Amino acid sequence: MVDILHQVGVTAPLDEVYRAVSTPEGLAGWWTVDTTGKSEVGEQLAFRFGELGGFDMEVLALDPAGHVRWKVVDGPPEWIGTEVDWRLKQRGAYTNVLFKHEGWREPVEFMHHCSTKWATFLLSLKELVETGRGRPSPDDVKIDDWN
Repeated sequence: MVDILHQVGVTAPLDEVYRAVSTPEGLAGWWTVDTTGKSEVGEQLAFRFGELGGFDMEVLALDPAGHVRWKVVDGPPEWIGTEVDWRLKQRGAYTNVLFKHEGWREPVEFMHHCSTKWATFLLSLKELVETGRGRPSPDDVKIDDWN
């Protein structure tokens, strides 16, 4: 199994970053405007990207002290069964976001695309919590023909 790993520091309090990665409204501000569902353990969140489809995630963990975890239950075959993990740590003026998309069966070409897209969306998260405006889909940075 292989994982996608990223870290980004944002100049915002941990509780603001937590809201941005744990609530449908927060997620819609930086990942995709078409975000629906309930942010409660055992419930599901749905993320849609127009004609490209999307993902359904079961919420596995929500801890306002700095942890969110989802399991992919529907979406592209490469994603199903993988888990997305967010760890937030306050360090001075920064909240460090430690991101993992773990459990990929193999490092296929689509994983390379997803790793880069996660990086662009993490920068969108940074913009949202630092400036009040992110770049969620459909206004995200386009990187290739999988967009």
